[in-house]
Amino acid sequence: MGHPWRSEARALLTLALPMIAGNIAWSAIAATDLLLLGWLGTDAVAAGALAINLFAAMLIFGMGLVTAAAPLIAEERGRRRHSVRDVRRTVHQTLRAALIFAIPAWLVLWQCEAILLAMGQDAHLARKAGELMHGLQWALLPFLGFSTLRNFISALERPSWAVIVMLCAIPFNVLVGWVLIFGHLGLPALGIAGAGLASTLSSSFLFFTLLFVIMYDRGFRRYRLLGRFWRRDSERLRAIWRLGLPIAVMLGLESAVFNASALLMGLIGKEPLAAHAVSIQIISLLFMVPLGIGQAATVRVGLAHGRGDKDGVGRSGWLSLMIGIAFACAAAASLILFPRWLIAIFLDTQDPANARTVALAIVFLGVAALFQLVDATQAVGAGVLRGIRDTKIPMIFALVGYWIIGIGVGTFLAFPMHMGGLGIWIGLASGLSVVAALLVARWAMRKKLGLLSR
Repeated sequence: MGHPWRSEARALLTLALPMIAGNIAWSAIAATDLLLLGWLGTDAVAAGALAINLFAAMLIFGMGLVTAAAPLIAEERGRRRHSVRDVRRTVHQTLRAALIFAIPAWLVLWQCEAILLAMGQDAHLARKAGELMHGLQWALLPFLGFSTLRNFISALERPSWAVIVMLCAIPFNVLVGWVLIFGHLGLPALGIAGAGLASTLSSSFLFFTLLFVIMYDRGFRRYRLLGRFWRRDSERLRAIWRLGLPIAVMLGLESAVFNASALLMGLIGKEPLAAHAVSIQIISLLFMVPLGIGQAATVRVGLAHGRGDKDGVGRSGWLSLMIGIAFACAAAASLILFPRWLIAIFLDTQDPANARTVALAIVFLGVAALFQLVDATQAVGAGVLRGIRDTKIPMIFALVGYWIIGIGVGTFLAFPMHMGGLGIWIGLASGLSVVAALLVARWAMRKKLGLLSR
């Protein structure tokens, strides 16, 4: 490997490792929320799952929208290394786009109970989920604000501060949840409603703490992010929506396909649904690594694109894909060699009552070994294409791969072909394989398609 490749690999990993750590830290924050709800009982967990799934759909869409900040800032810095005004414009208008999205999203989330009842959910659980949502929904805007600031410092290739803030937020989240849910330190016990309010306070902690760091850190302070914040900039706002909306739709399609697979699994039976839930938890944690590599790839490709360095664009993109696939191979090996150990994190594998669930989970994780290779490839592939502002066609790939192929094949195999839960998982793997292949093919043909001429 020549010197430019070594230098790029070092820069990519230096950027990716803190982003991976930040993704894992965010997963830990979400896990503490479920842990606290578990202390309230089974009904609280079930109602919490309903509310959190609905909230997550809005959150993932919004996070896709604000992801547009990363390639725009990286490209600007590639073009002019010490650019300040245009970087600040992008941050301001991304925050404005987050607010524009949050207002109608809040109106929808406020109707959580009615939405769940319309979906046929239990009335008691729907009412409890509504109580939680009335505190949780306000977390949307501060978390999208935090995500925007995280994209800003990541595009400046200094993502470590976001990791530090997230690590601080984990004990903060546990503390405020413990206080508000169970009524400590002189405050009344708010129960499940307190869990939603605690999440909003934790998201606000993330946003304001990172904003404080940006205001006082010498490397960030020169951007004066609070300066002229309310100044209109319709051109940059349109650029955010033009780039971010396809990313949001693509992430939404991917998230929704996993939600749909859970609903289909529920039609098959309780044990397949439980095995599916455990397997998804395991691969979701592993997914944080290629997700972080893809986020770093967006920045590194965007910097090279801004410089007009076509060789640098190719080097950053192919290295990202190679590193992502290398990790996926290691992850796949662990799923094949140690499935029972991984399942034991979530289930008592020695309990005879769990025998069928464990057996199904082992089968699902076998399919997930293939899953890892294609899921990592599509996550990183989407990231490298975002670096050259290519988001619309990947969105179409996601629609075809996830929903027409993934759900279509999975439903056919699970029901007419009587393959049950295994059929659902084969369908998911098929859909991800199609998306991964299409994204890599588009990346390989980027010069012929004229994607580097912008």
